[in-house]
Amino acid sequence: MGARLSLNNHKASCSEPFEVSQAKPILARIPRIWHFKAKLVSKGWKAALTGGECYKLRKELGTTEEWLYILTKLDGEKLVWHALDPVSCIWQRLPLMPNVAAEDGMRRGLRLWNMVGSSIIADAIRGWLGRKDALEEIPFCGCAIGAVNGCLYVMGGFCRASAMKSVWRYDPIVNSWSEVAPMSIGRAYCKTGVLNNKLYVVGGVTRGRGGLTPLQSAEVFDPCSGVWTEIPSMPFSKAQVLPTAFLADLLKPIATGMTSYKGKLYVPQSLYCWPFFVDVGGEVYDPETNSWVEMPVGMGEGWPAKQAGTKLSVIVDGELYALDPSSSLDSARIKVYDDQDDSWKTIEGDVPIRDLADSESPYLLAGFLGKLHVITKDVNHNISVMQAGRENGLDSGPSTSSTIDENLRDLSGNLSASLGNLWKVIANRSAGSAELVSCQILDI
Repeated sequence: MGARLSLNNHKASCSEPFEVSQAKPILARIPRIWHFKAKLVSKGWKAALTGGECYKLRKELGTTEEWLYILTKLDGEKLVWHALDPVSCIWQRLPLMPNVAAEDGMRRGLRLWNMVGSSIIADAIRGWLGRKDALEEIPFCGCAIGAVNGCLYVMGGFCRASAMKSVWRYDPIVNSWSEVAPMSIGRAYCKTGVLNNKLYVVGGVTRGRGGLTPLQSAEVFDPCSGVWTEIPSMPFSKAQVLPTAFLADLLKPIATGMTSYKGKLYVPQSLYCWPFFVDVGGEVYDPETNSWVEMPVGMGEGWPAKQAGTKLSVIVDGELYALDPSSSLDSARIKVYDDQDDSWKTIEGDVPIRDLADSESPYLLAGFLGKLHVITKDVNHNISVMQAGRENGLDSGPSTSSTIDENLRDLSGNLSASLGNLWKVIANRSAGSAELVSCQILDI
């Protein structure tokens, strides 16, 4: 940055207004990792760095930074966020999320699971949680995570066996959590996606009179107005054509993922009777027509799934990537979707991942710095952030069907190199027994 700035024990030699007005162009260029010290220079600098004007200037100057935010579950009882600056490779711990209570104030515990009609869903939730008392011990258990307009959002989840409506927002500028407008209905294990700078939520489960029931409803949050608006429910058309009433009652429809791709929201779906999941393709929401249509057949049938039927994906430079964990117990493969052929292409080369069969969430996917990243835990129980190298072609720009095929042919001939040449660990931190839950990217 040229001349070195001294941010400690700084004594202002000019009036506060003059100092701040002169400092704003400098502050807008200071890496975020230095902001804590910069706030100690003066009250004016602190006010500038906790206000919106400085960050608007960062966008104008092109000095915004992408940080990775990872949510972990600690000892099965507490959810903890950490942020990573991928440039300095420095981690920061976020303030803990608020300790919420059940919205109806009732302590029904796991008695809910034994109600008529909820046993199938109860078994699925037990499987996801890994312990029977988790709902009473972990607020936000099964919450959905999203990121829009420079903030993290935590939506719904269970608390004391009640599905919550509440929505909490983390603002990295002021480094604090605040509650915003609640959803229209309590949801847990719902799926989220961002489109046109709005946050969409679909599916999940909620608590009804007969126990826990799956949801087909969907809604959208506008961070500018702070208002939730309902949109048409997912039709789940494949679930409507089951041959018998018995199967219709036994197999419950559920959304297993969501991604924003080419201006629409793609939601893979499954029919499940724990522990069995039957993929039934999915549906696509078009905001222009405010309607749902069936997902392309090849996309739905080839979308890789991880534990409990969950389907993760990430967009990098306009391309849709997913990770297929089915190749072996300690490795996986990357797939990229070809919308012209309506098929998934496998990228040669293994991704090293431990505990594919033992962990609730053995890996996460993220796209930042123009590259694909896989977050997992290594043999030493560290959280490792692995970046795809240029050798495996995962940081290329948007591709046509022909260029994807050409890249795959090149990969087949050139990927005899060692695994270390394909994936580079750019950061890691000790995690102990903590489990991965979710991750998001904020560009600020």
